[in-house]
Amino acid sequence: MTSKRDPFRIPRSGWEAVPAAGLATIDVNGNGGALGQGEFIAESSLGGIAVYAVYQALLTGLRTEALRRQGLISRAEQMSTIGTTVVASIRDGALTSVGLAVLLLVCPWLSVPLTLIGVIGLGKASFDLFHAFWDGLNASQRAEIMAAAHEAGVDLRRMIDGGAPEQGMA
Repeated sequence: MTSKRDPFRIPRSGWEAVPAAGLATIDVNGNGGALGQGEFIAESSLGGIAVYAVYQALLTGLRTEALRRQGLISRAEQMSTIGTTVVASIRDGALTSVGLAVLLLVCPWLSVPLTLIGVIGLGKASFDLFHAFWDGLNASQRAEIMAAAHEAGVDLRRMIDGGAPEQGMA
């Protein structure tokens, strides 16, 4: 969301994943959570870990693809970096998810504010993923996307670098 981002820094999942991680559950045994509080905590934690892992894998994969295309890292280094950051993210996700699961168990009414905050977090996550994707494109791909967006009346320049709207845009 800022115009000052480093395309060579591997981003880490942060606060933007917390609300989605707190509300995500994976019903492992298909019973709808009928076994009780322990099952709720376990399934909520598993869902949160999955949210963190998938988000981190996408962020790292997109960012390292840009580095790989520029010849700065090899495919093996890319895969190693993705694995390392996902494992670190899983640790963070596990701690956050267990804490949030217990908090939601004690205060279930917090799911409403978490859902509202989650919309903001998902917006930031979307921008982060877009920037990681954009940084991985070469100049001709960027030009094609900018031209198509301009034809559609969309100003990507504001999303890319927070600049002023392009001249001639309605």
